[in-house]
Amino acid sequence: MMAFERHLRKRRSARRFTKVGSYRAIVVSVALLVSSRDTSAQAVTQRGFVEGSAFLFPQRAQNDDTRLVGDLLAREEVFVKPAPWVQLAGGLDLRANSHEQVDVGWMPDVGNRGALRPRVAVRRLSATMTRGGFVLDVGTQFIRWGKTDILAPTDRFAPRDFLNVIDTEFLPVTGVRASLQMGNDTVEAVWLPRMTPSRVPLLDQRWVVAPEAAGGVPLVDAGANVPRGPETGLRWSHVGAGLEYSMSVFDGFNDLPNDEARLGPVGIELTRLYPSIRTYGADTAVPTRWFVVKGEAAYFTSSSRATDEYVLYVLQFERQTGEWVFVGGYAGEVVTARHAQFSFAPDRGMARSFVGRAAYTIDPRRSAAVEGAARQNGDGFYAKGEYSEARGQHWRFTVTGVAIAGHSDDFLGQYRRNSHVAAAVRYSF
Repeated sequence: MMAFERHLRKRRSARRFTKVGSYRAIVVSVALLVSSRDTSAQAVTQRGFVEGSAFLFPQRAQNDDTRLVGDLLAREEVFVKPAPWVQLAGGLDLRANSHEQVDVGWMPDVGNRGALRPRVAVRRLSATMTRGGFVLDVGTQFIRWGKTDILAPTDRFAPRDFLNVIDTEFLPVTGVRASLQMGNDTVEAVWLPRMTPSRVPLLDQRWVVAPEAAGGVPLVDAGANVPRGPETGLRWSHVGAGLEYSMSVFDGFNDLPNDEARLGPVGIELTRLYPSIRTYGADTAVPTRWFVVKGEAAYFTSSSRATDEYVLYVLQFERQTGEWVFVGGYAGEVVTARHAQFSFAPDRGMARSFVGRAAYTIDPRRSAAVEGAARQNGDGFYAKGEYSEARGQHWRFTVTGVAIAGHSDDFLGQYRRNSHVAAAVRYSF
């Protein structure tokens, strides 16, 4: 069955990118950015790296015997400032992986909507224009909202790659963001012509745990129904003496899917559906003598009868003393209407948990950090520790350890066989 599912993924991958005109536009735009390095009248900067990583899982998973996974990522970003009021940015990612997590095609991917990580992805392709307190960003970019760290309920334009549920990274979105600063107040508006879903774990790999109700019947990826409608958002924030706060509204789609299950000829076929949602959010940060108090909450409502309505909130305390940074708090959830039968929701899976993080800068070359979450009922727990050290101007070595424990019916506890260690070597240029 695994071979059949991989065949389906490869067949979908081969059909994924057919817009030759868009491809040419991307290549021309990036080429213009790179060639502009030779124009002395323009301010040009670049950054990039090549990183190799290895993940070792001591235990075999129920549906995945692979215990060692290798990953390679090369990234290059170029920034061109042809005039004081405008900046152009372009960036590409190139990937390889030993565990069939990367698409086999070489066509550059703009949308980041595939089930697999693209071989070549446009990470950034944008123009930023400023005039006074007005800023306009157009193109492929990263948009972040909210103030809390481990879980940010109002961060609705920030899909993630969850192929490894614990080790995630943000995905870019394509659209327009405009902000206007007026004294201590800033108004920000976002419009995306189409949503970008978060990338979910692959069904034949260890970060998918089949429910007991499946009774050992294979799970088959039946694809995704990605909505084509636009997404919009509006955020107002205020920075005052001793107090920061903001309020926001989002109208679009949940980047985390509900799963529609049906019995097919070879197993249970799962189709990913992304319901329309509207969120109303607020966040605040209040510095005190001993620590900074941060709070953030969002109410999720939907016109779909197949998705839940709920409130996610976080109360967080942050303190920096010397080379230490401490963050701790509680993430909670209140469900107002329950409808969804199957869904993949790491944000809600982290709710009803005590969360924390501590980071220590040993010296300019070395740092260490640990973070974790524990469910309030004790059914799930994870802890992640990391040590990083730079060598010279270009090399950095990082070692990470992740421990997961808990009950099989808990979001965290179901991954108890996925405790692992990882090592990464990065060369920056």
